[in-house]
Amino acid sequence: MAKHFLLLLFAVYVAAIDEEPFIGVNIGRDLSDMPHPTQVVALLKAQQIRHVRLYDADQAMLIALANTRIQVAVSVPNQEILAIGQSNTTAAKWVSHNVIANYPATNITTICVGSDVLTTLPYAAKVLVSALKFIHSALVASNLDHQIKVSTPLSSSMILDSFPPSQAFFNRSLNPVLVPMLDFLQTTGSYLMLNIYPYYDYMQSNGVIPLDYALFKPLPPNKEAIDSNSLLHYSNVFDAAVDAAYVAMAFLNYTNIRVVVTETGWPSKGDSNEPDATVENANTYNSNLIKHVLNITGTPKHPGIGVSTYIYELYNEDAKAGPLSEKNWGLFDANGKPVYVLHLTESGGVLANDTTNQTYCVAKDGADPKMLQAGIDWACGPGKVDCSPLLQGQPCYEPDNVVAHANYAFDTYYHQMGKSPQSCDFNGMATISTTNPSHGSCVFPGSLGNNGTFPNVTLSSMNSTNSDSSACNLHSGELGIRSLLMVIVLLLWGVALL
Repeated sequence: MAKHFLLLLFAVYVAAIDEEPFIGVNIGRDLSDMPHPTQVVALLKAQQIRHVRLYDADQAMLIALANTRIQVAVSVPNQEILAIGQSNTTAAKWVSHNVIANYPATNITTICVGSDVLTTLPYAAKVLVSALKFIHSALVASNLDHQIKVSTPLSSSMILDSFPPSQAFFNRSLNPVLVPMLDFLQTTGSYLMLNIYPYYDYMQSNGVIPLDYALFKPLPPNKEAIDSNSLLHYSNVFDAAVDAAYVAMAFLNYTNIRVVVTETGWPSKGDSNEPDATVENANTYNSNLIKHVLNITGTPKHPGIGVSTYIYELYNEDAKAGPLSEKNWGLFDANGKPVYVLHLTESGGVLANDTTNQTYCVAKDGADPKMLQAGIDWACGPGKVDCSPLLQGQPCYEPDNVVAHANYAFDTYYHQMGKSPQSCDFNGMATISTTNPSHGSCVFPGSLGNNGTFPNVTLSSMNSTNSDSSACNLHSGELGIRSLLMVIVLLLWGVALL
């Protein structure tokens, strides 16, 4: 009896581990030179990315992902929804060809039926719920409905009056589809998939949304947004959007459906009318996002309940149509080189993790040259920085301009002071960056490489290709304190029952 009870407890324990929030990435393929699937998987392994979302069910990609234990969300492309939503047989064939033929070697855990269907494809929206049910029925027929969830990613724009979150509600014109969809998600134990883009919320707010609030930057309490109804404080757009979704579902009497964010991110480059699409802002947003999710911070309405999230996206997609920013949401370029090295020293080794805390103090873009010169004079004088490399004929003299010299002086002082954030200010003229400012023979303190390139910094365990290795865990120390406590409880209960 005791043994059976312990097995039951262990099953509960395993289920609890599975529910830990995760960070995954979307893999788009609009690249003029798309890496081979084996190269993609090699990058995923090297960066310990354990969850991916595909926008289709590409067979070569699914084969490459086999036996890696990477959890995979496959997608029914939008153009196939109409056929699948009108034919149970077509849905069954799709599942047979794309899921059953690859499972369990490829660890498919989720099927995304389309993306943003309700807001972009009204003709397909009419059969979306049928498509969900037909896909699920095919999984039931193969006894895979408990292993693989079915849902559809939705745009957060369908949530109206989203701030304050306490008064949010879904666009009522969508209720004829939303209500049966939520019924389906609740009945099958699936989750509401939401695409959240604070970048666009910020861009379209005409200055109402502060940049720091969109970027997840820590805010003092007096700068946080307050929900006048619940009196909850919100320090970022992401949490407000998630809580708005929970409130909108509760308004329709659905209170036990989890939210999973299927797309979010920040572009690292944009056109002239997109000044905030920068490497530094993209780094800040995604670094703070990852720490927020993996630290199980939760939201003001649901503290301690993590929100699993897929970052948009793995690669910059140079072949994508639209403005320059559309091509620059990636964490990596087509060669697998990080666009930036994320600040993740407290959240485990993932996604080109800055495991060495390789940061630099440099002049802010557009800083006043006179103020920069004053900063150089202070750093090279009272700041006790050895500025001899800046003298004519020395390695860091060229380029002979105030910005380049300020970068060297500021960064040297920053490293002398143990890289404390307070030491990189210089009257507001400096900022912390992960871009290595070294150039030629001028090597900055703490630099791992020259010529301003980003090293692909990973933990030594990241180089392992053994899928059974503990290095494969996305979450550093994935069990965490809560899981350790659960193990202790299990052992104590086991002893008591023996």
